[in-house]
Amino acid sequence: MTSMLISADTPALLDREIDDLLLQMRGLAVVRDLLAARGASSAEVAAHSSELESVRRRLAGLIGGAES
Repeated sequence: MTSMLISADTPALLDREIDDLLLQMRGLAVVRDLLAARGASSAEVAAHSSELESVRRRLAGLIGGAES
């Protein structure tokens, strides 16, 4: 684990990273649901679900103050 440098820009950078992760999660969820609705394989749907969970954990770490 590397230490995080704290500066005046840190809150803004975290806010941007959180926004980016939320957008990524929304995109993954939409694509996953579209794939499922269009009859994609369970492996394709599962891959999106897995990536969604990975991004969710990273977001939870940022919001909780832990570095991922």
